[in-house]
Amino acid sequence: MAKNKSVAGKRIAVIGAGWAGCAAAVELSRGQAQVTLLEASRTLGGRARKVAIQEHTLDNGQHILLGAYDAALTMMRQVGIPLDQAFLRLPLQMVYPSLDEGMEFIAPQLPAPLHLLVALLRAKGLSRQDKMALARFSTTARWMGWQLHQDCSVSELLERFDQTPVLCQLMWVPLCIAALNTPPERASAQVFLHVLRDSLGAGRAASDMLIPKWDLSALFPEKAQKFIENAGGNVRSGVNIKRLIANAANAANRNTTDNNTVKWRLGCDSDEVLSNQEFDAVIIATGAEQAGRLLNTVATEQKITPLPALGYESITTCYLQYSPELRLSRPFFALRDRPELQHWGQFVFDRGQLHKEQAGLLAVVVSASDQATDLGNEALGNAIALQLATMFKMPELEKPRWQQIISEKRATFSCTPSLQRPDNQIGLENCFIAGDYTKGDYPATLEAAVRSGIAAARLC
Repeated sequence: MAKNKSVAGKRIAVIGAGWAGCAAAVELSRGQAQVTLLEASRTLGGRARKVAIQEHTLDNGQHILLGAYDAALTMMRQVGIPLDQAFLRLPLQMVYPSLDEGMEFIAPQLPAPLHLLVALLRAKGLSRQDKMALARFSTTARWMGWQLHQDCSVSELLERFDQTPVLCQLMWVPLCIAALNTPPERASAQVFLHVLRDSLGAGRAASDMLIPKWDLSALFPEKAQKFIENAGGNVRSGVNIKRLIANAANAANRNTTDNNTVKWRLGCDSDEVLSNQEFDAVIIATGAEQAGRLLNTVATEQKITPLPALGYESITTCYLQYSPELRLSRPFFALRDRPELQHWGQFVFDRGQLHKEQAGLLAVVVSASDQATDLGNEALGNAIALQLATMFKMPELEKPRWQQIISEKRATFSCTPSLQRPDNQIGLENCFIAGDYTKGDYPATLEAAVRSGIAAARLC
């Protein structure tokens, strides 16, 4: 944001210091606003942060970014993150431990779309029919401009494009679950195409996979806090905002041309000083349900656009610690999940290849994980360890030194076809919302959160 008279000097409160709230606060700080960023928990980052468990610092979920995530990567650079140090950058790939039940697809360092053509020709574990189906999908989607006349499920899309069962099982379904965290039979085909457009359909670097080497708090929220404070802003954790109060004296003038007629106070039972402060604008950057509760506390004649009721999906990360000498042949692998065999893992990451302090630590991701978590943590961890031992043909993987399950029950919203997501602007003067659930092309990702935070900041 360029220095702008419309935001410089304004007192703006951002409620919620997840990635959307941090992005909004940084954007406003760049415009010389007087920012107060408030977080109910003790750690910034929302659903993408570090956690301390059993004397270990772990992420509350293993993440992977794409080179196409321009907003998130630009925001990280702006707060001082050296991307080449913070990420392991790999070409687009889908590699399984064994070709017996998987495939090997790796995009070479060539200009787009040549990199995908060569990757397809070199792919192992796919028949000629599979490769032709993949080429047909890519060509047709490009011709369509990656747009559908009417949204449908990803399963319907794959059937419409005559994708083979092998290709669906080994490529499209894992990508859908990883990107949208929603099973393909009820995932939005249009949102899936948006992700493919900006990765497979863009320049080669856009399809690169970026695996964080740093913990998620260090990756952005901690640097964002320093940036905001260096700009004169205030960042406070452990502050629970319970009410929004429109300035009654100015509310009567809301039909004037002055876009600063309504000011806001924040109801906080534990902080009288904060409750007495007045803000020119408020951004609610919490989860959708908490945002809805806060908006319901506002007494106003203005018509507030109600937030839609969203379904949610869980994500589970299983950490397994082995001997520090243990090392996989690649930093990460795709895994074939087969619930009927108690094989729940979908991707495994060798954390030792990212952090030398985490040698021997594997992180296994189970997206859309409700069925898996029904087993209980111990049983699920044991099942995943056995799955790894079987797939890698390494018996020692069955007996980790310790294991830790971290589940986010409401990690993302269910990204269903034709889902009506809310705008950042909700009908209240100088009050906006931000979060990965707001209207946009992307599913619930870090990129979507950052884009929404920036959009809300610019509305101020």
